[in-house]
Amino acid sequence: MYCGSCLRDNALATELLRMGHDVTLLPLYTPTRTDEENVSLDRVFFGGISVYLQQHSALFRHTPWIVDRLWDSKYALKKAAMSTIPVNPKFLGEMTVSMLRGEDGNLRKELHKLIDWLSQEERPDVIHLPYSLVISLAKPLRDALGRPICCSLQGEDIFIDGLPEPYRRESIELIRSNVQHVDRFLAVSDYYAARMKRYIDVPDAKMDVMPLGIHFDGYSESPKTARVEGPVRIGFLTRVAPEKGLHLLCEAYRRMRQSANVPATRIDIAGYLAPEHQPYLDGIERQMREWGFADEFAYHGVLNREQKIVFLETLDLMSIPAIYDDPKGLSLLEAMAAGTPVLVPRRGTYTEIVERTQGGPLLDVDGMSVSVDSLTDQLTDLVCNAAKRESLGRKAFHAVRAEYGANRMAEKAARVYASLADPAAQRLSAAPVR
Repeated sequence: MYCGSCLRDNALATELLRMGHDVTLLPLYTPTRTDEENVSLDRVFFGGISVYLQQHSALFRHTPWIVDRLWDSKYALKKAAMSTIPVNPKFLGEMTVSMLRGEDGNLRKELHKLIDWLSQEERPDVIHLPYSLVISLAKPLRDALGRPICCSLQGEDIFIDGLPEPYRRESIELIRSNVQHVDRFLAVSDYYAARMKRYIDVPDAKMDVMPLGIHFDGYSESPKTARVEGPVRIGFLTRVAPEKGLHLLCEAYRRMRQSANVPATRIDIAGYLAPEHQPYLDGIERQMREWGFADEFAYHGVLNREQKIVFLETLDLMSIPAIYDDPKGLSLLEAMAAGTPVLVPRRGTYTEIVERTQGGPLLDVDGMSVSVDSLTDQLTDLVCNAAKRESLGRKAFHAVRAEYGANRMAEKAARVYASLADPAAQRLSAAPVR
């Protein structure tokens, strides 16, 4: 899949390189997949196959490093990543805890490989970990290299809260015990900074916010005007999973179509569909057929960057009625970059993105879910009001470029790195680990 965290970290590294800094982006577990030029190192650390074998068999914790290259190759890892191995966090509790135990866990050999490689390279001024699930790397890397450590915070609580006990509790305790070894945490939003300060006990002095940033290459250079021909296209671009709320969007669509005099409409969805969520999509498609809307609903699969931009620029609005607090909201920024207004719940990072850009209305929340009444009313209003869609789209188009460009994200990162790095350094060198 195209991982939002990978896209964000690759964009950050790319922009830092454009600014003239030295950056080495190190993939963890599997090669990264991005829809822009991939600037990551052509090598993977903590290779997914090695991690799996060492977690489940003591034999592989002692095999020579040269033997491990057989399954650490990019070819082997890509083949493994293409299989349907379950990735539900309930199956990953033991491995998560082992990773967080660092030197005391089953994956210590992989830690030594990483330290050995970094010790032979030009020493970076700063090391930047991608999320707190690998925070166990902070102390050994700082001890071995004598460099400050940054750590991004970009959604790991959702994964941790999905772990069964006792792994959830152990994971949180292990992360908290390692907070002292990180010099600065960088959350992807104001919401998530406040959330994680409580969740893993990060002191205020160690917390900073580095909002997401995207590149606008390939997007239109001017905002679009409202289409006057064809059906109003309602889009949904994100992972197809129950927590993203596609079923709520379709229910609101049914109510709108059956109770209001609206123009011709349709729903177009795209994004990664995990094998375990195929029945979820099948059920929605069956329901749409039963309601008589089979010709007004289509799934377009996973889109590359060019396809994604075309998809977003031909939408009239996009709605993701998620039923959880999303810490990132990357697809909202992409839709607004295309001049497409968004309709999302007042929760998580969605709230600050929409309030900052004025790129669409916010939906009322009913407990943990979205109010379907609010979704129906707002959807109907936008479908019936082309002038309002165009006005919101223009605001979104300009505001996202002013507030959420990759250059702004990289400038913030560079300021944080510089504040931590050796003041005598002539050039800043940052090494984000991904």
